[in-house]
Amino acid sequence: MALISLQEVSLGFGGPPLLEKVNLQIESGERVGLLGRNGVGKSSLLKLVNGDFLPDRGTVARQQNLRAAYLPQEVPQEWAGRVADIVAGGWETAPSDWSIEHDGPRQVQQVLSRMQLDPAASFEALSAGLKRRVALARGLARNPDLLLLDEPTNHLDIDAIDWLEDFLKRWGGTLLFVTHDRVFLQHLTTRIVELDRGRLFDWDCDYTTFLERREARLTAEEAQNAIFDKKLAQEEQWIRQGIEARRTRNEGRARALKRLREVRRERREQAGTVRMQIQADKRSGRLVIEADQVSYAFDDRPIVRDFSATIQRGDRVGIIGPNGSGKTTLLRLLIGELLPQQGEIRHGTNLEIAYFDQLRAQLDETKSVLENVGQGRDTITINGKARNVIAYLEDFLFTRDRVRAPITALSGGERNRLLLARLFARPANVLVLDEPTNDLDLETLEVLEDLILDYSGTLLLVSHDRAFLNNLVTSTLILDDSGRVSEFVGGYDDWQQQREQTVAAISKPIKPVSTATAESVTGAAGAPRKLTYKEQRALETQQRELAELPHTIETLEIEQHRLSAAMAEPAFYQRDRSEIAQAVQRLKDLEEQLAAAYQRWAELEP
Repeated sequence: MALISLQEVSLGFGGPPLLEKVNLQIESGERVGLLGRNGVGKSSLLKLVNGDFLPDRGTVARQQNLRAAYLPQEVPQEWAGRVADIVAGGWETAPSDWSIEHDGPRQVQQVLSRMQLDPAASFEALSAGLKRRVALARGLARNPDLLLLDEPTNHLDIDAIDWLEDFLKRWGGTLLFVTHDRVFLQHLTTRIVELDRGRLFDWDCDYTTFLERREARLTAEEAQNAIFDKKLAQEEQWIRQGIEARRTRNEGRARALKRLREVRRERREQAGTVRMQIQADKRSGRLVIEADQVSYAFDDRPIVRDFSATIQRGDRVGIIGPNGSGKTTLLRLLIGELLPQQGEIRHGTNLEIAYFDQLRAQLDETKSVLENVGQGRDTITINGKARNVIAYLEDFLFTRDRVRAPITALSGGERNRLLLARLFARPANVLVLDEPTNDLDLETLEVLEDLILDYSGTLLLVSHDRAFLNNLVTSTLILDDSGRVSEFVGGYDDWQQQREQTVAAISKPIKPVSTATAESVTGAAGAPRKLTYKEQRALETQQRELAELPHTIETLEIEQHRLSAAMAEPAFYQRDRSEIAQAVQRLKDLEEQLAAAYQRWAELEP
């Protein structure tokens, strides 16, 4: 028996039904990706499977004693206290001195260890990514048969997404999840279910194959609709003929026309596709931005340290780093919204910068959709042509009723589309995007991607979407928690490959010194001579040093990683100022020791 079986299920909340007589079965061990446009009802379907909703019609059959765990898009705001208590389900009967390490159930202890969570940490002080990890741990502590995940990669940095991806592969349970992360989909799904206009389409394939098959389905549907519409038009023309024709008309044909009209009225059209265009503008100078030995810190914590780079016209630069490492700060330094505390930022000539901020602070919460873009005007100029603001907003899928709504009523995806509409309403030759893919459905994301591919200006992009980075950027800046910024050629996959090659080079076996080298050296005349006792001892010392260097480097890097991770947590900066200063100095010392170790390795290696 399937874990979950939906049979002829319908669900709606007014308006067109979200689910209309759908059927779905989920078998044990499957990893099912649930796809669909924003607002079609994906989250509602997850809640229906979880038992939070009852269907309007149909049945939801569950395997007996099925345990399901549901991770919503947003972590509940009311959660507070120790991580251990939250993961254990917030035991109300636990005494004040209760210890998860000694008294908690074994399952909770195992989950905390497996997910690398500190049981005693304060939940409120955690980063957004770690809070989501705690929420996942809380679900896994119930040892679920079925895990339901709604946008699990939201607010996670790339390293956290990689960790989650790897964890879910090794977990081995049954998954039903919603995501807009294409790489996450491709790596995890064994099957894809698409929700489109109240119907479910089941695709037993990976994401890449799904795209091809869906395109074929939509093309066939469009052709069938065209044939149907042509037949309906012919029948409508027949019924409108003159009196003579109506006297002799076939009553059965008239009844068939009535049925055609009903079918056409009930047809739910494919939702429109966002139509965007970035306005062309005068070209900037060849030099766009130049950073020279730039440093910036918050409360003695280095965000950017000794950073130098040159960005020229047409460059496409991605920015990657852990949550809280300072990616947005770096962006704001580069475009002049922040002044460096040390060093200098120089801008080229004729720059027109359009900045998409991930917090959407540019949107005025007191105004409507129309007012945020039109700003009191009825028309705006797009590529030299005047356009009605309402018609322009319809390109971004805002209906004529929706454009007058306050933006407080908008979903996350609608807010992102609105900010893009506002951004593209004016010319720009430098496009600065800070996490633009959050809350966008896959189709809108791909439209945005195609638009940027055709953009001839300069791009600065912060994103945790690996496919987006791979497809758009030509170089990548990598931030770490110590404020160091490294530059790599290419996108995310290129950086990963270069990083793996570096690790492989560090870890490769040390070449043995040949017997000839160990026993003799070449004299002035080319004839070998035996090493002196002193030379032999020096050579042996160098060999031992060379053999020990990999372990030394590994030890230093482990300490550096642990200290950087601790300093990335907000709670760290609630400690005594002297302790913070010692940690900052230790991190600096570790970097210097690592640099010296690598230099020594280069000197000693044959």
